[in-house]
Amino acid sequence: MFDRARMSYFPLRERLSKVSIPDACIKPEAYLKTKEIPASLKLRVDSIAAEIAKAKKRGASVVCAFGAHSIKNGLGQLLGSLLKKGWFTHLAANGAAVIHDWEFAFQGKSSEDVHENVLKGKFGTWEETGLYINLALALGAYEGLGYGASVGAMIHKDGLDIPSREGLFETVNSAIKRNSVDVSTYTTNKAAAALDLLGLMELLNLRPGFLSVDHLYKEYSLLEAATQCGRPFTCHPMFGHDIIYTHKANCGAAVGRTAERDFLEYVSSIESLDGGVYLSVGSAVMSPMIFEKALSMARNANGGKGIKDCGIHVVDLQEASWDWSGGEPPMDDPAYYLRFMKTFSRMGCRVDYTSADNRVFFALLSQSLECQMENRNE
Repeated sequence: MFDRARMSYFPLRERLSKVSIPDACIKPEAYLKTKEIPASLKLRVDSIAAEIAKAKKRGASVVCAFGAHSIKNGLGQLLGSLLKKGWFTHLAANGAAVIHDWEFAFQGKSSEDVHENVLKGKFGTWEETGLYINLALALGAYEGLGYGASVGAMIHKDGLDIPSREGLFETVNSAIKRNSVDVSTYTTNKAAAALDLLGLMELLNLRPGFLSVDHLYKEYSLLEAATQCGRPFTCHPMFGHDIIYTHKANCGAAVGRTAERDFLEYVSSIESLDGGVYLSVGSAVMSPMIFEKALSMARNANGGKGIKDCGIHVVDLQEASWDWSGGEPPMDDPAYYLRFMKTFSRMGCRVDYTSADNRVFFALLSQSLECQMENRNE
């Protein structure tokens, strides 16, 4: 088995990062002035905004799942504003989105040159990203937090509270004294997470106390916005997909515990999707895969019923070549192999596809929702 102790890690400040968040941050009005917006796209977005407004009035879920490029393209602050205003009830993204959001909050820059750094054996080998995010997850697992909330708490507090070894051992001993093991209990899970954290403290020679991690650009962070308003921003990672797995501080159990909690929180939001809206923007794999399991789980728990009166709106860059509202294309049509649309078309809900850049789509949606708010107040 490969030993990560053989690896070298490098300061994040030495990396050439291609995106500066103060420059990339999308301000809807200014951004849209530079674009020619097709009338058909504006009508589609207005229709989605009207659906979201109705869902909000009903108290139904409005879930927005997206890929990492939405963060890398400077949309974190905009999405945070929509979350704070209650237009979205739940955000869901992959592990890379969390990494970009954290790096922006920490140093104001993200996105490395993959080709150049892989050739040098340096891709993803950045000390602060690997150390702090992995440590945040290990602490979050011990504290009973999800993946997104664990990293969000670190940004919000500008650091990490490292517990004492004595306290961690006491947690373990308390579980042992019960003379039983129940994997479903909080006590057992907390004890296992305590052992993981003890191992990391030994490996990294960490001392108890507050570990300061300044986030000088947290106003751009979506994780910070979610933490402030107490709404879920869940992360749904795939092991080995993200650069934090290259670091020796990576603990698979901590990733699993926090990601499991996030998935179950996501399922809970899907259970309230009747009369609601599901947006899937720029996520060809993560969003459809977690959605189909969550929807089936929610229906299963309700006797196989419900969650059919909802709109699924999928947005991506690929040009539309099939009207999915009429069902699946035949197998000899290339559109049949557009995996994410095939998945969503099978869910028993209304579904449509919009070809648009995520920056244009979210900027238009933000403006349209503001109009919805103004109309409501008149």
